[in-house]
Amino acid sequence: MSVPSPSAAVEPAGGRALVIGTGTMGQGIAQLCAVAGWQTHVFDVEPARLAAAERAIAAALGRAVDKGKLTAPAREAALAKLLGFADLEAASEGVGLVIEAVPEHMDLKVDVLARVRDRARDDALLASNTSSLSITELGRRLGAGQRTVGMHFFNPPPVMELVEVVRGLHSSTATVERACELARALGKTTIVVSDTPGFATSRLGVAIGAEAIRMVEAGVASVADIDRAMELGYRHPMGPLKLGDLVGLDVRLAILEHLHREVGEQFRPPSLLRQMVRAGWLGKKSGRGFYCWSDAGPEPTDPRRGDG
Repeated sequence: MSVPSPSAAVEPAGGRALVIGTGTMGQGIAQLCAVAGWQTHVFDVEPARLAAAERAIAAALGRAVDKGKLTAPAREAALAKLLGFADLEAASEGVGLVIEAVPEHMDLKVDVLARVRDRARDDALLASNTSSLSITELGRRLGAGQRTVGMHFFNPPPVMELVEVVRGLHSSTATVERACELARALGKTTIVVSDTPGFATSRLGVAIGAEAIRMVEAGVASVADIDRAMELGYRHPMGPLKLGDLVGLDVRLAILEHLHREVGEQFRPPSLLRQMVRAGWLGKKSGRGFYCWSDAGPEPTDPRRGDG
């Protein structure tokens, strides 16, 4: 986990951040904000999910202490900065930074950010963690395009160094610069990309992932060997099939469908991916994808045969 050095120029000292969503990405982003000194409001409609997220963040911070990456007092200070809300309007009061991490559906993102917009500070940055949807459309529909920006974190956010800052057509230069400063204060390195389908990272990542699935489909090599090829041959820290399992194969499918519509035929989802999502084999979160996931660790399968 990166331990940031908060910069006064980009807030803390009483600054409030709102993270919308308590999935893996929301949990990780909230953890980063709290460690950086933000009073961090975390929203989910389900109190049980809020409680589970708080436990998960506490456990992650505990592991950081065990590894010597965080002190015990810093862990306690970060936990004291976290506050869960099941009421979005109440969670939005007075916040200066908003990062939504809800599922990849434009109408849902517009709905939650529109509810936040008028309760947050007038100068609040409105950021989306989307990996593929249009920041330009999001800003237009919110009527707040100048202060809307993409801040695409990677899984898991406390570990992965990159934040992809996405400039919509309406995003002001000051907004983009502020998003970069905020990301750096969270201990991240940034790249700035234009608002094009899939941005830079998702477009490249899903292209590799889709081709790896087609190779499984065609029997070119086993799941384990395809991943090992990219890990050892190209020094990828994780193979594309295992990464797809971690991201969620349903998420991978949604991104490919979006890019197929927007960019072209090279992003047509593989038939095997569609079949696996229909079967409920979504990766780690369902216990089964290209790997079978258990406490003992992931074991590769052959999804064409339904083994594992």
